[in-house]
Parts: sequence; structure tokens; C-alpha cells
Amino acid sequence: MEHYKNTNYMKGFLPYALAAFLVGIVGGLSTVLGPAFMLDMNLAYNNTTWSALAQAISTAACSPILGKLGDILGRRKTLLLGILVFALGSILSALSTSLLFLLIARFVVGIGTAAIAPTVMSYIITEFPPRQIAKGFSLYMLISSAAVIFGPTLGGVILEISGWRTLMWVSSAICIVFLLLCFFTLPKQTFVRKPLLNFDFIGAFFVIVFFSLLLCVPSFGQNFGWTSTPFLLVLTLALITLVVLAVTEKKAKNPILIRSFMARKAFILPVIILFLTQGLMQANMTNTIVFVNYTQPTNTVISGYAISIMYVGMSLGAILLGPLADRFEPKRILTGSLILTGIGCGIILLFSQITPLFLLAASLCILGFGLGANATIFMKIVLSNLPMETAGTGTGIYGLFRDLAAPFGVAVFVPMFTNEITRQSADTTVNLSTSQIAVNSIHMLAMIELVCVAIGIFIVQLLPKIYQNNHLKGD
Repeated sequence: MEHYKNTNYMKGFLPYALAAFLVGIVGGLSTVLGPAFMLDMNLAYNNTTWSALAQAISTAACSPILGKLGDILGRRKTLLLGILVFALGSILSALSTSLLFLLIARFVVGIGTAAIAPTVMSYIITEFPPRQIAKGFSLYMLISSAAVIFGPTLGGVILEISGWRTLMWVSSAICIVFLLLCFFTLPKQTFVRKPLLNFDFIGAFFVIVFFSLLLCVPSFGQNFGWTSTPFLLVLTLALITLVVLAVTEKKAKNPILIRSFMARKAFILPVIILFLTQGLMQANMTNTIVFVNYTQPTNTVISGYAISIMYVGMSLGAILLGPLADRFEPKRILTGSLILTGIGCGIILLFSQITPLFLLAASLCILGFGLGANATIFMKIVLSNLPMETAGTGTGIYGLFRDLAAPFGVAVFVPMFTNEITRQSADTTVNLSTSQIAVNSIHMLAMIELVCVAIGIFIVQLLPKIYQNNHLKGD
């Protein structure tokens, strides 16, 4: 990865900040796409899982591959290519005429995201001064989260006025504008392109296949049954592919997945906590929209407002709690932020058939505050002191597991919520209204999430300590 000493590192960060903002604002607009598309096409709401999963698969699985490609091509080319693909996915989403078409479109959007995120993070760890890296990640999280604040609300308004196609055309136009802005603000750096010789193409293929199958495992289990043929087939293929991937990466001269980087406590434990807690974000966003649709079907914007407030919480958490990792032991901060995450989940137990906006907002805002702080601190722990020449690869690998966390939550918690509603609605022995079933189902989900948060707090105590000067103690 190209690296040059630049005292104006904040000025150089501008195009990367624009790219981060783009992913956030378009992602915020798109949060209402899935349920709206299913409603327009007369499809069951549980198909929302597949649309979210399609984008999540490509975002996660392609991240380490495109991160490594960034080390070869350079940041400028990789970032512009990522934005271009991101725009193409938005255009295809606007043109979607079937569920399969939408799934392909969202998959393309994910590929663009997978190129953008590692590039932004690699700029921070190679260009920001060492003592400012945590603050750099806080700034990145702030920009990403703040961009989404108005997205769901604006998306809900556009959806109510003109429909989901107009929503996606607006998103496409925003992508083109930001592509031009980044093209003219990215400096043309002197960078010697590395040859693709010894690039791990076979490993890249199996990374995509395995992690795609991994994300499908819980979704297939929830939707088709844990003993069904589709679930057992996907599980078997995932296990076989895992073995092949492990053998392939062990033999590769320049593997996609760097074993020495991943085999550290500072990587393994944060990833476990990410899966237990950060995955709640995307799941609770989707479930909140679906919950409001079930209990207040005439209100199309209330969930958008609540989700925007959640991202206000994430922005505040990232900028207020995240940088404290430079001054205090991160374990203490993480414990406190996870407690806030638990409180946010606990408020869901107060949801009812006529849940007011302030209660929806309180739950998601507190949850977001904790998650924003967690994400910032985890990036510092995992990515500090990455070698310059593997900055893209390292950030891509972390991006893979970070991005797996949210779809993991979607794949597990969204079907758990929607399928329980479908099951009880079809059960003739259950003498409850659909809205009351939705309330009972989301209460059950909140209890499970609280258990996950408690386990996450326990694992935090096992994290390696960090010196106050930002360097990890040896593990």
C-alpha cells in the first residue's frame, strides 16, 4: 500500500470521508427498501432476510479479497472502482422486477462496499499519526453513523410520497455525485503497481464460497427447518468448503487470510464479541421496521425516525466514548458500553401494540450509543501496528468478520422474529391478534439478545490489556 508522510493527513482524508459518508447515507436510505419491495411484490416479509443477506454476503466475503487487491492497485484506483460498483448496484436495485433481480442488485452493492471500507481504514492506519489512530477510527465511525441519521427518515418520506423505485433512483444519483467528488479530490499518488503474480485466486474463490455458505446456514435453518434437506445440504457444503479453504490457504504463498494476523487474542476475542453484540444492530433495525408494520401498518415513517435516532446514538458513542481508549484501559470502556447495549435491548421488553415513538427511539438510541463505542475500540485493538505493505489486507480481513457480524444477526434474529409470527398466526390454537403475536415475538427476541450481551461482557474481561500509548501488550 502506498504510504507517504503527510502533515496534512486530515486534508488527505477528505475523499475517504466522502466515500464513508456515501456508504452511510445510501445505506440509510436503503434500510426501508426490503420491506417496501416485499409489500409491493406481494411477497412475505420473511423474504426481507434474503435481500439483506445478499448484500451482506458480498460485503463480508469480498472484503479481504478487495483489501488485498488495494495493496496491489493502490488506494485511489480501488476506492474509485468501489464507488463505481456501488453506484451500479443502486441502479440495478431501482430496476428490479423480481426477488432474484433484487438479490443480484444488492449483491453488487455489497461488492462496492467491500472495496470502499478497507480502503478508508487502511488510510487511517497508514497516514494518521500513531497517537491519533483511535481518534481517526472515531471520526470514521462518526461520519458513517451520522450519514445514516437522516437516511431512514428521508427514505421513509420518499417511500411514502413516491415509492421504493424513486428512493433507489435518488440513491443512484447520490452515488454518481460522490464518485465525481472523489475523482477530483483524490490525489494522484506515485504508486508502483504490484504484479498479480502469486495472487491467491483459488483462496479468493473459496473465501467467497465458504463465507457465503456460512451466512446461509442460520437462514436456511430458520426458514426451512433445522432437519430439512436444504439446511443439511448447505451445512455439509459449508463444512467441506471450510476444509478445502484451510488447506488452500495453508499452501498459498500469499494467502488471502493471514494466519499470523488472525491467531491473536486481540483479533479472536473482539470478533467473538462482535458476533454476539454488534450483529444486534442490523437485526434490530430490520425487526423494528417489520414490528411497526405489523402493529401500526398505517404508519410508514415512525420506524424511520426511530432508526435515525439510533444512528445519532452511534455517532455520539463513537465520538464520545471511542477516543477514551487512548487514555483509559479499553476493558472498562467496553464493559460500560456493553451495559448500555443491554439497556437498549431491555427497553424492547416495554414494546406494545401501540408503542410510542419515544420508546422505539430510546431503545435504539441507547443501543446505538454502546455499539458506536464498541466498533471504534475494536478497530483500534485489532488493527493497531499493521505493517504498511499489508494494511489493505489486514483491514479487509477484519472487515470480513466485522461485516459478518451484522448479517449473522440478521440471519439469526430476523427469521427468529418473523417466522415466530408466521408460525403463531398459522396456529389455530393461538387466539391472539397478529399485532399481539408480534409483541410477544419481539419480547422473546429481547430476552435472547440480553443473554448474548451478558456473554459479551464476560469475554471483554479476557481481552489483552493495552498500554495507554496505543500499543498492544504482547499476547
